[in-house]
Amino acid sequence: MRGLWLEAPDLRYRDDLTPPASTSGEAVVRVVLAGICGTDLELARGYYPFTGVPGHELVGIVEEAPDVPRWMGRRVVAEINAACGACATCRAGRRTHCPSRAVIGIRGRGGAFAEKVLVPIENLHEVPAGISDEEAVFTEPLAAALQVQAQVPVRPEQRVVVLGAGRLGILVARTLARTGAHVTVVARPAERRQRLRGEGLDAVAPEAVEARGADLVVECTGHPDGFAQARAAVRSRGTIVLKSTYAGEAPVNLSSVVVDEVTVVGSRCGAFAPALAMLAAREVTVGDLVDARHPLSRGLQAFAEAGRPGALKVLLEP
Repeated sequence: MRGLWLEAPDLRYRDDLTPPASTSGEAVVRVVLAGICGTDLELARGYYPFTGVPGHELVGIVEEAPDVPRWMGRRVVAEINAACGACATCRAGRRTHCPSRAVIGIRGRGGAFAEKVLVPIENLHEVPAGISDEEAVFTEPLAAALQVQAQVPVRPEQRVVVLGAGRLGILVARTLARTGAHVTVVARPAERRQRLRGEGLDAVAPEAVEARGADLVVECTGHPDGFAQARAAVRSRGTIVLKSTYAGEAPVNLSSVVVDEVTVVGSRCGAFAPALAMLAAREVTVGDLVDARHPLSRGLQAFAEAGRPGALKVLLEP
């Protein structure tokens, strides 16, 4: 089987990978498209000691599902956390935080940057017919964007700042704009600011952010200095939602967080059903975020392209 193999920081293209075999409770999915995200780039930089096939944003076709044959041939997307289902955390409904979970393409389980991937059947979601493959591959990042609103109520009168106008930041801004809140996106490139303004979003350069003026700041920079930027922008008793994962650590002045009674929320994965419903209803645009598509054989070039400043979504097409 062909695919990308990561032993950080070494990423290689291989054509001798062992194809996954279906077992009880699992399905083999033939990958149609897979997206490179910021976490994949950070894995290659040593964010987490993962060895195997990376990649967790995917749309594909079920080729093997011995336990549940009704899934055969269906076009699917897949939630990325493979939970045990039996521990106290799972029984309490917090399956994405199962202590023994594996995470597709990130922790203890092979990912989507290959011809096939093994997925727990309970993680599968069928893609509605009206959603294209290129749209469906955004289900996971769109669900992550919507998770902000699942964790923090957003009201129309609030002032919201989204730090970072990359792959995830734009999705966060587009979904938050639907709440009626005043959303300002902070983007470094002038071209990106112009693009965001063209779709009706307020976009400013980092130096133009009002100090301590935001009720809510969503940090999507992907960089360790993102928290300091968020801290400077949020008002006292405001809320910071952190979406970035990266290699290394960020210096934090916790005393100022205490004094100003700032709420800090970590935000990771979201539910797939609302994301698929939003895509099916055409309530959010995602296709314009695709910069390029590459075959697996050009996977290293695709990673380099996805990692350049200002890049949006780069897709791999097995």
